[in-house]
Amino acid sequence: MNYRFIIILLFIVSPARMLRAQEIVPADCPNKTQLEMQKRGYGMFIHFGVNTFDEKEWSDGTIPVDKYRPDSLDCDQWVRVARDAGFRYVLLVTKHHDGFCLWDSRYTTYDVASSPVKTDVVKAVSDACKKYGLQFAIYYSLWDRHEPVYQNADFGEYIDYMSNQLTELLTNYGPVCEVWFDGGWDKKPEEWRLPEIYSLVKRLQPHCAVGVNHTIVLKEGEREFALPDSMIVDNKYTFQYFPGDFRLWDPKIAHKQDKKQYLHDGRSYYLPFEHTLCISKAWNWFQKKALSPVRDLDELEELFYWCTDNDNTLVVNVPPDQTGRIREHEANAVIALGKRLGIKKGEPLPRNGSFLSLQSPAFASSVYENNELLYGAALATDGGMQTRWAAADTTALLTIPLDKDKPFNKIVIFEYCDTQNGEDGFSNYRTNRIQSYRIEIEKNGQWEAVYVSDEPMGDCKVIRFPYPYQTSQIRLNVTKASAPPSVYEFNVIYKE
Repeated sequence: MNYRFIIILLFIVSPARMLRAQEIVPADCPNKTQLEMQKRGYGMFIHFGVNTFDEKEWSDGTIPVDKYRPDSLDCDQWVRVARDAGFRYVLLVTKHHDGFCLWDSRYTTYDVASSPVKTDVVKAVSDACKKYGLQFAIYYSLWDRHEPVYQNADFGEYIDYMSNQLTELLTNYGPVCEVWFDGGWDKKPEEWRLPEIYSLVKRLQPHCAVGVNHTIVLKEGEREFALPDSMIVDNKYTFQYFPGDFRLWDPKIAHKQDKKQYLHDGRSYYLPFEHTLCISKAWNWFQKKALSPVRDLDELEELFYWCTDNDNTLVVNVPPDQTGRIREHEANAVIALGKRLGIKKGEPLPRNGSFLSLQSPAFASSVYENNELLYGAALATDGGMQTRWAAADTTALLTIPLDKDKPFNKIVIFEYCDTQNGEDGFSNYRTNRIQSYRIEIEKNGQWEAVYVSDEPMGDCKVIRFPYPYQTSQIRLNVTKASAPPSVYEFNVIYKE
């Protein structure tokens, strides 16, 4: 009798315990959901919807549903590209801020079912993920610029609407490994009733990781977002959106020494960071009619290493165009990246080499406005992608001491570029300042050039040497620039 009681009790209690185990609790190490997230590590972001057909990044919910008309919609191709590129999961934008839904929702007519092309895109992508062995994740905007109840005095009516839609997404399409919420800035954090939404997600998908964009703030109760470069001290910053399983600050890049402990109500929680990047050099999320070049493969490779380091994750946006297919030149680029990296199914993601220059003191021939705090030389080696050294002159030297006993065979320079926004308000176009330069090492008390270029540096310059060097000092010698040169990060690396 006792054994029967114990067995019955296990059937009753175990599922509940399993569900609770997936919810965030105070901890200083990852739980199972977070470990699985870190294990997959690398996903393909897909922005596609009514915006694609109106040349917009954000729209206000007034684009007619009849404008959505891909003539060669091929969701299988999307996921096939993802598989061939080595991605482990696909993150699909199911509803952006405009409110247009990529599935047949019972709760709105602003969806694919009411459009000229009625394919349930969420189902098609989910099915393709199962077919090709990838995990499936969804993006859902909290902010909805189309749905009328969003404007009601009783915001609870919209919470009900949102909960109903999330229930559709999380019950009709199989396993969902991640839910990525966006648009929270339009309301106060408490208005979203996130504990209820989080519990709903966990009840329907117990192993699903949940994140809300702009997760962390500098001070509890305030709305000044904490940039990823600030997140280098444990237990200093607090949740803005709680609960959640991972941090987001799209599209910023985390510090090389990213920390994982964040506070809520005085208790510490472990939170990894998920990065977002665009394959497009113009940094656009929704595809435009005009063909746009992709980021250089060197830049994509180094950003991959950076963003998947420190137990963080990365999604790369590869958006389909108005035909409903991913463009060949973008597919080729992301597949080439996967092959260069050597990503293999079931194996850990590849890593970069050892950083010799990280946190090294640095010295510059000049500093812009003599402001060491904002533009000092040490900011080129601090490990942060939002901080930078900037010179005061168009010719300049940046010198970095190294351990002379340690070899290096690669240099990676992330240059600060002048940018100009496109007509959509989001796309940006970068112009290099550094036009010619040399990399020099100290040898027998003299400076010897090991690399010389008379071409613009590029957004991310990678220099690979055929054999290792050792030196006590290395320097960037800028001999020509269109404006005072500026560098986010100067990395000296040894990679086997």
